[in-house]
Amino acid sequence: MTEPAPPLPPSFFDAYTPDQIALRVEKVGILKADLPAPPLLALAFLAGAFIALGAMFFTLAVTGSGLGFGPTRVLGGVAFSLGLVLVLVGGAELFTGNVLMAMGWAAGRVTTRALLRNWGLVYVGNLAGAVAMAILAHAAGVFALDSGAVGATARALAEAKAALPFETAFWKGVLCNTLVCLAVWLCFAAHSVVDKIFAIVFPISAFVALGFEHSIANMYFIPAGAFAGGLEAGAIRGLIANLVPVTLGNIVGGGVFVAATYYVIYLRGRKRGGRDKGTER
Repeated sequence: MTEPAPPLPPSFFDAYTPDQIALRVEKVGILKADLPAPPLLALAFLAGAFIALGAMFFTLAVTGSGLGFGPTRVLGGVAFSLGLVLVLVGGAELFTGNVLMAMGWAAGRVTTRALLRNWGLVYVGNLAGAVAMAILAHAAGVFALDSGAVGATARALAEAKAALPFETAFWKGVLCNTLVCLAVWLCFAAHSVVDKIFAIVFPISAFVALGFEHSIANMYFIPAGAFAGGLEAGAIRGLIANLVPVTLGNIVGGGVFVAATYYVIYLRGRKRGGRDKGTER
């Protein structure tokens, strides 16, 4: 009787398995924790600008759409996906994605100080990049497009976000970053740029279409609405009122619902020693 043929090794077209993804996420989190401040801030500025470009594209895409509520929101979600594609393919440091570093922290491989340092610097850099893009959008006349209709959309978006009750904004933030971190998680399964783009588009389109809240996107949306002539009650006040609950929700959504869950499933109690299998291409 002949011996069965050995199984074929994984090919380039096989996605990384979930346990391999967990190891890769942990490893990248450790590397992020060690990044010096100057490149970290520069990459965070880029991420804020990239997400703002996606938000700008979303604003244009939903303006004047006659597709109906659901299809218009889905179209806007696909347009907004540009931001995370630029972050994950182009390379940048995004606060909401870096919430996944909680996996390395839970495993004891990233200190609390290093985690909070990364989150703090990246958050500030993201804010600077997003606000800078709002200023540039105003200077470039983006809000004057379609006889000012794009500006009207920007005003309506900003005012709605600034008026959200704390609890509603928090839970919208939780659900948003659950999907964002799942998009990032799926990207760790990818081998190619095309794989990454497909991994990003569906979760991001879902969170946008469902009206969930992303703290970094709102760093663009609310100042943009102010530059477009909205938010008479004050842009800074509206921004703070939105960002506090949404940021807390984003941390819970990504840190608990994704990072902690997958840590418990794949990393808790795992023996360390030598090179972890599956962390290298």
